[in-house]
Amino acid sequence: MDRCVVLVDAGYLLGAAASLLAGEPTRSRISVDHAALIRGLRERAEADTQCDLLRIYWFDGAPDRVPQPEHRRLRVMPRVTVRLGALTRSDGGRWAQKGVDAAMHAELTELARNRACADIVLVTGDGDLLPGLMSAKEHGVAVHLWAVQAADGDYNQSEDLVAEADERRVLDRSWITAAVRAKDLTGVCAPQSASRPDIAAILSAPLPESAKNGSAPPAAAPEPAEVPAAPPPVPAEEQDAVAATGKTATGVPTPKDLAGLGRPTPPQSAQVTPPGATLRWSSDRGWVERGTTGESPEIAALPMLAQLTTAEQRWADREEDITAVSGDPFEVGQVFARRWLERLTAPVHVQTLAREYPRIPHRIDGELLRYAARFGLLAHKDDQIDEHDRYAIRAGFWREVDTPATPATAPQTAAAEGTSVPD
Repeated sequence: MDRCVVLVDAGYLLGAAASLLAGEPTRSRISVDHAALIRGLRERAEADTQCDLLRIYWFDGAPDRVPQPEHRRLRVMPRVTVRLGALTRSDGGRWAQKGVDAAMHAELTELARNRACADIVLVTGDGDLLPGLMSAKEHGVAVHLWAVQAADGDYNQSEDLVAEADERRVLDRSWITAAVRAKDLTGVCAPQSASRPDIAAILSAPLPESAKNGSAPPAAAPEPAEVPAAPPPVPAEEQDAVAATGKTATGVPTPKDLAGLGRPTPPQSAQVTPPGATLRWSSDRGWVERGTTGESPEIAALPMLAQLTTAEQRWADREEDITAVSGDPFEVGQVFARRWLERLTAPVHVQTLAREYPRIPHRIDGELLRYAARFGLLAHKDDQIDEHDRYAIRAGFWREVDTPATPATAPQTAAAEGTSVPD
């Protein structure tokens, strides 16, 4: 049968790519265009074997074998089959794949025994596959072994595996970078934007002189009827920890850090937030005063996304989540906000939401975080979304909403920056 099959050990391919591009074999240090990667594998395999592709098998580990966002995207791509092993944590705290090698060995020998293809491409470096490779050769299958260029210039594959393969190819840096790039982890948790610098400013604004001197900044907008109560003072030892930069050990100042320093909100958001008000995020329940009567009637009237979504839209949303949404926390917030905005029927809801910036009303925020949980953002975190991810999710939400400087200019500002505002 003049067809070829590609078996990919994702742990090897992406770990070696991370070592090459980011200096360490941690997959979180790279971002992957999976569509481009699969396309590159198919084109290279067909060119090397001179056979049409039958299928690409993608072998990877996942906690409890539950598909992660990248696995959901991959398994709906044409000619791609995903096989998952378990991902477990060792006593030393390192994550290890279990069952992936055994699954690759079984697939390799079964394909060869059934003469399903003439050529098999193996993208792996694990010597445990040596018996399967030898068995495939005995059944008349040509075995091609592909390696990722090693960061140190040496082999990153078993020498016995290399010696036994019929053909060998090295995927060099130029091939890898067509679909994989190293992440820039030096910035804030969410991408910065020229049109919304206040999002980044919330996380990293310097302490102004007025705050250092104890004076409040001038009022920029009429004070709302209900102002949230100021939080209790931060203990002295915590103030010392953030006094210099206002940042926690993670490098990202939290609302509690900023409140303890008396830091006001950035200039843009100050126009819709009373002077001296505490930066609030609805997950920090101890720092949000909701009062005894609950939310205001305007906030309570804000519709949730589920209320705005028809059965047909719900199906289409799920299809988009599976095939197009990567699961990046910032992108998840954007997708949720885009759907909410597109389905609103009253522009006044956008203005009401803008007055709450930077806090997302509790009901909508809860729905947003439940939506984010679909993308595996709860994995390994004891059913809690990491604080860094929560900031990114909400920053993505506000970036898509693109809160105007003042409620009165909401339609004009949104139109100028390309944000859709419903009629």
